[in-house]
Amino acid sequence: MIVLPAIDIVDGRAVRLHQGEAGTETFYGDPAQIAADFAAKGAQWIHMVDLDAAFGRGSNAELAHRIAASVDINIELSGGIRDDESLNRALRAGARRVNLGTAAIENTEWTKRLIGEFGDRIAVGLDVRGTTLATRGWTKQGGDLFEMIELLDRAGCQRYVVTDVARDGTLTGPNIELLKQVCAHTDAAVIASGGVSKLDDIRALMPLQDEGVEGVIVGKAIYSGAFTLEQALEVASA
Repeated sequence: MIVLPAIDIVDGRAVRLHQGEAGTETFYGDPAQIAADFAAKGAQWIHMVDLDAAFGRGSNAELAHRIAASVDINIELSGGIRDDESLNRALRAGARRVNLGTAAIENTEWTKRLIGEFGDRIAVGLDVRGTTLATRGWTKQGGDLFEMIELLDRAGCQRYVVTDVARDGTLTGPNIELLKQVCAHTDAAVIASGGVSKLDDIRALMPLQDEGVEGVIVGKAIYSGAFTLEQALEVASA
């Protein structure tokens, strides 16, 4: 299973939020240094989010692009990618994959075109409360989760990043039942996000690989010292 350590950026600094809520930031330092550290410790992917762009209150695109170009590992970049220009900038900067959020849900015709053009370099972030999609920095509702999966599956979407908003940054464990439901509705790969608090949470996800879960995003647990990235990678490779 792939472990994607997370770097969320606010005002040029790495942060973690509680349930994705603005104003709940805990700051952890220089994102570029953290990315270099993750790479040195053996990560093959980093999940990087420009939270200022996601909330529509600014942009850390230049910093995110500089980090993507500076580390010799795969970057999955998210936040503020809402048109062809911002998408192409991210890909040219070195992002291996972009994770489309609000724009993917609100402009499905655009999303379907990008899926057709860029293939597996496009992932779609499905951020949910219950089975209702959350958009605009998780402040708005975006419709039914499974209806969106059906629509994007028809367009050929190859990967979904599934976040249970209620668990993100809470260290309460991943939503196994939600992930099972998503996997039952699609043949696309699924990346689990939200709630991982201990190594046993990663172990609990391992059996879901046969159902389609290929990776897990880990954030606060690493930053808070619950376990190390090296330990997570070891568990995930077992």
